[in-house]
Amino acid sequence: MPDYTLLARQVRALAETDPYFIPLLSNVSAVLMEELPDLNWAGFYLMRDGRLVLGPFQGKPACIHIEVGKGVCGTAVEKGCTLRVADVHQFPGHIACDCASNSEIVVPIWNDGKTAGVLDIDSPLTSRFSDADEQGLKGVVEALESVIIW
Repeated sequence: MPDYTLLARQVRALAETDPYFIPLLSNVSAVLMEELPDLNWAGFYLMRDGRLVLGPFQGKPACIHIEVGKGVCGTAVEKGCTLRVADVHQFPGHIACDCASNSEIVVPIWNDGKTAGVLDIDSPLTSRFSDADEQGLKGVVEALESVIIW
């Protein structure tokens, strides 16, 4: 089980060097990919002009734009909540950027009461993400929200 408290501390430590969103999100995606087992993609989509646009990530090339309400990421933005999907192939409207992905978790990132983007993590395993992962990743995102400069 990953130590999410340590991961949140790492986010804060990375921000001490430079809290600007591009280097910070780049390093956070690398840390998550390195520290969490059984992932094939970890990264961020950021809100721009009313839709999500690909941000820093680790993994195979990904979809560049996602409309709000579409796929797991866009639905998480539309609903304003974390979505944990055990089998993405059962999720209505799933966007298959990588056919190897079987489960996904998406955590919204907030700035001044608005959705600034999402943390998106995919796994080739079905049911990869537990309630503990969800709570831990929310803590990582809260640490990020507290230090990031947009």
